[in-house]
Amino acid sequence: MTIGHYMKGGIFMVSRQQQKSETTRSELMKAAVKTFKEMGFEEATISEITCEAGYAKGNFYRYWSSKGDIFLDIMGQKLKQHRDKRDEKLAEAKDFDEALEIVLDFLTTLLDDSRWADIFLEFTVHAAKTKDLREKLLQGVYRLSPEIFADIFDPFTKNKRAKMEKLGAVVTALFEGFLIQHQLGYRKFNTKDLREVIIVLAEHYNN
Repeated sequence: MTIGHYMKGGIFMVSRQQQKSETTRSELMKAAVKTFKEMGFEEATISEITCEAGYAKGNFYRYWSSKGDIFLDIMGQKLKQHRDKRDEKLAEAKDFDEALEIVLDFLTTLLDDSRWADIFLEFTVHAAKTKDLREKLLQGVYRLSPEIFADIFDPFTKNKRAKMEKLGAVVTALFEGFLIQHQLGYRKFNTKDLREVIIVLAEHYNN
């Protein structure tokens, strides 16, 4: 066998191994989504996830150190899908009001997926008590933030970044408070009410 054949064989083997690894990871992710959705974050276990996927627990730890880590990956994927759609629409927005409606639709979409909103809140409470997870959760990819709001509205406002950051802070507090209220069973304040309040606040901060 020549060196060229050996190299080709080596590359082929690496490719097969990478493909198998990606397949294993994907199947574990799918099993975790199903397990979290059925059991919630606290009740779900790594054993339940690996059993659902048909793998030994050792396979799980090749990719994640805890169920919190795999949950962050799941939420990261879900939020990216929603953000990509939001950003496509924002690219065509002509003014502040249009951009605001797009952001409100984005927030409403997150809240309409009520089961995952509840599980995310459950995870947030857990992460608050775990330093590593808490630090990861504070990253913008997983949650709303004043900076994200300022970045979104910068093209539609003039010299108002500080005000947009304040708006973002208030909207974040309202959004997360809404999740808590609904988790506790308080349903009198609904997504329509939330939209109306945010619109009033946005008009105030954009003046």
